[in-house]
Amino acid sequence: MPKAKKLTLAVLINAALITSTYASEQSEAKGLVEDAKGDILFRTGYLNRDKKNGVEDTSSYAQTAMVKLETGFTQGLVGFGAGVIGDGSFKLGSNNNAGNGMIPRERLNGVDGKGDTYDHWARGGGFVKARISNTTVTYGTQVLDIPVLASNTARLVPEYFEGVLATSREINGLELTAGKFTKDQYSDQINTDGRKLDRAVVWGAKYKFDDNLSASYFGLDSKDKLDRHYVNANYKQPLNQEGSALTYDLSAYHTKWDEKASTYSSTTDDLSNRKNTIWALSTTYNTGPHSVMLAYQQNNGNTGYDYGENADGAQSIYLPNSYLSDFIGNSEKSAQLQYNVDFGGYGVPGLSWTTAYVYGWDIKVKNLTDNAHEREFFNQVKYTVQSGFAKDASLRLRHSYYRASDEYQTNAYIGDTNEWRIWLDIPVKLF
Repeated sequence: MPKAKKLTLAVLINAALITSTYASEQSEAKGLVEDAKGDILFRTGYLNRDKKNGVEDTSSYAQTAMVKLETGFTQGLVGFGAGVIGDGSFKLGSNNNAGNGMIPRERLNGVDGKGDTYDHWARGGGFVKARISNTTVTYGTQVLDIPVLASNTARLVPEYFEGVLATSREINGLELTAGKFTKDQYSDQINTDGRKLDRAVVWGAKYKFDDNLSASYFGLDSKDKLDRHYVNANYKQPLNQEGSALTYDLSAYHTKWDEKASTYSSTTDDLSNRKNTIWALSTTYNTGPHSVMLAYQQNNGNTGYDYGENADGAQSIYLPNSYLSDFIGNSEKSAQLQYNVDFGGYGVPGLSWTTAYVYGWDIKVKNLTDNAHEREFFNQVKYTVQSGFAKDASLRLRHSYYRASDEYQTNAYIGDTNEWRIWLDIPVKLF
């Protein structure tokens, strides 16, 4: 095991044994029943991809109920608890499209995902947890939010991982993470190990220096697939005008692929030397209900990013130029202008609008060009009910207009597309 992983695991263990510098979460435990939580999220989801250049359109329309039932922790020095997480779904209408992460396909001739789409399906699993002081260890089915191993939550239902995750907050402002996962189930898969994950080990730390400055580092070792590292620094500069600030954010990924791994848009035939570094710098100006962001992103190396093909999480792309396209082609450079407004400042609380334009250039496509390009015009409107019986229910409409040069069409990436996503979310708190 690399030294960085050993060090992180050692710190996690030691942190749980030393006296906390602030209040212990476990000392405030009330019990299994007293701290229990139960929630259901009802979601109606519609995704339509209007493809161009003779490519067949795809659309999916379905309903789901996502459930999470979780006990509190028992009292004492070490607290224990358990829970279940899962979803039950059915498609609306006769839509038989798949391949957009929404509806799973049945087995055909012994092969997963090749038959007709399911009319209804259910997934999920259980987990157990233990806590000492401010350190929690969870084992079982989980939805992950780690920059190098993140579950895809942008579809009808989330991507599930199965394994163990430890999170420690023994030192004020510092959070340490370490885990190991052996199963990965995509959003549109019935098989609990649909991604054929062997072993993914994660580790990392994030530290909040003060209210304005924070930094983080995370690593991933996916056996026989890849090694990935992520760093981030974020600084908020308050301005003299009340409610105004400038926020600077720097993020970067460095990935090295193993010989057995698959890669996206590679320009080298040397399978032992596939690697890249993707970095991004953004600046956001906030004033009142308005915000404007400028971002620049660049990929250096001999291959594009990877989209979970090596079981590293389908949403593990914590970069600013990420909408329908993530602008992560081989050697690609991209720039973005984004505007966001919160209409709460104009008497309509809960309503917001985000619009953005991203342009990417200098994309290398093997044996074709070193100067392919792509562009996307993105818009999203979201409304969340603020009070009453439907409080926290939300409706989100999202549209992307995406175009790319001929060399960067479907055989290399997404292909020209107009995409609509419509989500109606109704959360229900059980207890």
